[in-house]
Amino acid sequence: MTAGCVMENYDFDKVIDRRGTNAYKWRMLPDKFGREDLLPLWVADMDFATPPFIVNALRERLNHEVMGYTVTPDGYWEVVARWIENHHGWRVPEEWFTYIPGIVKGIGMAVNVFLRPDEKVIIQPPVYHPFRLTPQGNGREVVFNPLRETPQGYEMDFENLAQVCDEKCKMLILSNPHNPAGIMWKRDALVRLADFCAARGVLVISDEIHCDMPLFGNHHVPFATVSDAAAQNSITFGAPSKTFNMAGIVSSYAIVPNAQLRRRFFTWLAANELNEPTFFSTIATMAAFREGEGWRREMLRYVEDNVLFVEDYCRQHMPQVVPVRPQASFLVWLDCRRLGLTQTQLIDLFVNRARLALNDGTTFGQEGAGFMRLNVGTPRQVLQDAMQRLHRAVRS
Repeated sequence: MTAGCVMENYDFDKVIDRRGTNAYKWRMLPDKFGREDLLPLWVADMDFATPPFIVNALRERLNHEVMGYTVTPDGYWEVVARWIENHHGWRVPEEWFTYIPGIVKGIGMAVNVFLRPDEKVIIQPPVYHPFRLTPQGNGREVVFNPLRETPQGYEMDFENLAQVCDEKCKMLILSNPHNPAGIMWKRDALVRLADFCAARGVLVISDEIHCDMPLFGNHHVPFATVSDAAAQNSITFGAPSKTFNMAGIVSSYAIVPNAQLRRRFFTWLAANELNEPTFFSTIATMAAFREGEGWRREMLRYVEDNVLFVEDYCRQHMPQVVPVRPQASFLVWLDCRRLGLTQTQLIDLFVNRARLALNDGTTFGQEGAGFMRLNVGTPRQVLQDAMQRLHRAVRS
């Protein structure tokens, strides 16, 4: 058992009303879905209570009456490094780390630091939509290398990658584990990707925010660990925010093994004071990584049971909806193509008939047509309600 693991019985069945807290998933329903009488299972945070050891650590700090300028606590990066080594076998020296104010923001920063205005970014849809929107919003062209769908699941299409990657492609954004399909990429695929990108001078940005949430016996492989080519040609982004349900506390970090890339990126961050965390971030992160192993394990067991519940429910009551079992995290990619609906009809089914707010699959690229993304990081009774709503809508 990992050091610092304390097993307790946490209550993941507790339903917490998040309305009135400016929770994004509730407040944005009218803007995103045109109505607010929906059950929101779209935004990628969980409805479980943030762990008590994190809340208590923050509360203790708030007992002090001054909230002035603070510095990063001694030992902070050692705590983060120890967590990564214990869970993923990767020993990261302290000088490779920097704080960043969010992973999507980090992508935008990397685009601006490393790419000229005429250079391009490769993404592999269906994939987390800021991978497309952030480079495009910063004036860079995005090149698509869609994942290949096989009977065994999705895989990277290296043949197509070689065709679409021209001399202007200088960055590839990797989702590892992959969002929305929940893929834990295997080492051989990552080695092949690393060799390809290194040979062509394509910098890999590896978003590994879901890495601490492996399901069903799967294991995460950090991209930078698979080879020297991967380490020297990549920047890894991570955070405790998904795992410990603290996305509202911005606590992300970057890992840059290559000294030249590190100097260039860190200098830019420091010049703009974007590498300075708030004390909320450091306190919450240290509490999570020091005390959170027991909570993490219990949460993952609960999420696995939620995934199995969705699979069983669909199999018994609406076999036209096929959940793609995630290998990581709390997001389930629902294959609804057997319903025979257009994407507009599918959205109408979920929103106006089932009164559910899920992510439209085409948000992640045109390859997501016929799919919806379901967040199962919620109490079982909420998930039961959602499945019953969907069943009634499908049946009608």
